[in-house]
Amino acid sequence: MAGGGGAERARPGGLLPPACRQPRRRVSSGTAGGTGLDPFYASIILFVGRAWDAITDPMVGFFISKTSWTRFGRLMPWIIFSTPFAVISYFLIWFVPDISRGQVMWYLVFYCIFQTLVTCFHVPYSALTMFISREQSERDSATAYRMTVEVLGTVLGTAIQGQIVGNVVTPCIESPLFIGKTNSSVAMEELNMTHDTGSLTDTRNAYMIAAGVIGGLYILCAVILSVGVREKRESSELRSDEPVSFFQGLKLVMNHGAYIKLIAGFLFTSLAFMLLEGNFALFCTYTLGFRNEFQNILLAIMLSATLTIPLWQWFLTRFGKKTAVYVGMSSAIPFLIMVAVLDSNLIITYIVAVAAGISVAAAFLLPWSMLPDVIDDFKLQHPNSHGHEAIFFSFYVFFTKFTSGVSLGISTLSLDFAGYQTRGCSQPSEVNFTLKMLVSAVPVALILLGLLLFKLYPIDEEKRRKNKKALQDLREESNSSSESDNTELASIV
Repeated sequence: MAGGGGAERARPGGLLPPACRQPRRRVSSGTAGGTGLDPFYASIILFVGRAWDAITDPMVGFFISKTSWTRFGRLMPWIIFSTPFAVISYFLIWFVPDISRGQVMWYLVFYCIFQTLVTCFHVPYSALTMFISREQSERDSATAYRMTVEVLGTVLGTAIQGQIVGNVVTPCIESPLFIGKTNSSVAMEELNMTHDTGSLTDTRNAYMIAAGVIGGLYILCAVILSVGVREKRESSELRSDEPVSFFQGLKLVMNHGAYIKLIAGFLFTSLAFMLLEGNFALFCTYTLGFRNEFQNILLAIMLSATLTIPLWQWFLTRFGKKTAVYVGMSSAIPFLIMVAVLDSNLIITYIVAVAAGISVAAAFLLPWSMLPDVIDDFKLQHPNSHGHEAIFFSFYVFFTKFTSGVSLGISTLSLDFAGYQTRGCSQPSEVNFTLKMLVSAVPVALILLGLLLFKLYPIDEEKRRKNKKALQDLREESNSSSESDNTELASIV
């Protein structure tokens, strides 16, 4: 379902509002003269939005776990009621208000509202995996389908936004404009003063049209999801009405060793691929010199990821999930080294893009495929504690977003320190070297570190089979006990 996951995954790159794009992208304003929002304020908006996100993820997960069952289920009402408001807020963060003051507050408020509403969608949407079946194979299959369509949704959103906004030509700035400028904002202001007002209007309109189209797709996907998926209360086994406080649930979840080890391993591998995705466009544009090709190269990455998710689903079924992690993550390493070491070559760049997409598919699929196994393990260790699935998924979403924020911070600080020139036609050699590090050396080191940490993850295929059998025995024992109680009750009556 692209409505939730697609928008969520796109935030580090193409589908963010102009105020929150990296690194230091420009936000057109509606003031006279067409001045832009200072990159410092854009950074503040992004930082506050991420901090607010850190609060909403676990809180929404807890509130979902305390939600009563309705005729639509426990999770679906959150998805249904958050969708229209999320679409409205998404459109408003692309809208440029015609005010001279208060733009920062406008973008900050609606960005935080959008973050909250997407969390209200994405956490229950992710947790649905545990509520549609109790069979591990069926949940793995559902996860594979979900991630395939999420990546496809990201491709579609990137293509829509790229085609609509890309038709508005925004010229780059020749480097002499920056000579003697110690503050890139000064140069940006000079450019905006000379930039054609009509071009700014076209750019604003293009972003709003793209936002409207993507918002329509969001609603369509939410409707398909709500109509086509039904929660099964018996498969979730959340029948306990005993209240569990937020801190009690949080303590239980965070003390589960398998969960912490899974997060630790994927925290570093996810950071590696987010750094690659977040900087690959700049790397292609400036370091490799493929300014007119980077959109196609990014699409090659995402299409490769979309097409290979079913392959990884077959692989993890055939060889096991831990083996799939080692093979999937490490397969990108030689290609990342190749693109940094060899001279600029378009064919090699496309080969690296396809190879990176294959590993990105593994990075998308495997964490979500392994999380239900961790929850099953938790149920066996805490058979009398129920209703924590949403907390597991909400914190997993939080750590994913946290990794995205760390990636954004590393990229922005590194490029600013190297002397990145906003919208420059070329960049200093220090920037090109930094981009090489951000898409090659740093991701490789993070992948290797993540794989080393992943050695500590205790749930292999043998443990997974034992857990499956133990859960089946536990359910049969519970069903037998329920039938016995019903028989005794009937005899008394």
